[in-house]
Amino acid sequence: MKKEDKNLVIEALGAQLAEYSHFYLVNIEGLDAAKTSDLRRACFKQDIKLLVAKNTLLQKALEKKGVEAEIFGALKGNTALMLSNTGNAPAKLIKEFTKGDKTGEAKPELKAAYVEETVYVGKQNLEFLCAIKSKNELIAELVALLQSPAKNVVSALQSGQNTIHGVLQTLGERAE
Repeated sequence: MKKEDKNLVIEALGAQLAEYSHFYLVNIEGLDAAKTSDLRRACFKQDIKLLVAKNTLLQKALEKKGVEAEIFGALKGNTALMLSNTGNAPAKLIKEFTKGDKTGEAKPELKAAYVEETVYVGKQNLEFLCAIKSKNELIAELVALLQSPAKNVVSALQSGQNTIHGVLQTLGERAE
C-alpha cells in the first residue's frame, strides 16, 4: 500500500472515530462467513458500525484522536473496530452473540474498549461494560427520582380526597 493510500485510510478511520463517542476493539478471527454476516446484521440493527483495519493504521488514527496509549497493547492479531454512540451497546451485543458458548474461546472476543473517556483492556471487563448505563438511561433515572416525591404528594392528596368524600357521604346518609 502506498503512503498516500495509508494516509487516506488513516483520515477515514479518524473521521469514523470522531463521529462516534465510544469504540470497542474485538477479535473476530475464526468466525466463518455465516457467523460474520450474523454479527454484521446484529451490529446494523443496534446502530453499531463494524470495521476491520490494519492495526498500525488504526493505531495512528487513535493517536491523532488523542486516545491513551494503554489501548495500543490490544492492537495485536486480528482486530475489528465496533463504533457506537451508546457506551454499553457493543458489550451487550458481544455478550448476547457469545451466549451459550462453553469453550471460553467465543468470538467476538473483547480486547479493549474506550467508553465514557475511559480505557478498559481485556475480556474480563465485558460484564462491567454491559452494566454501564448510557447517558439517556441516567437522565431517565434522574427524572424518575425527581418526579417521585411529587407523585407521592399527589397520590396522598387524591387518596385523602376519596376518604373525605366517603366520610361526608356516610354522614349525609346517616342524617336522613
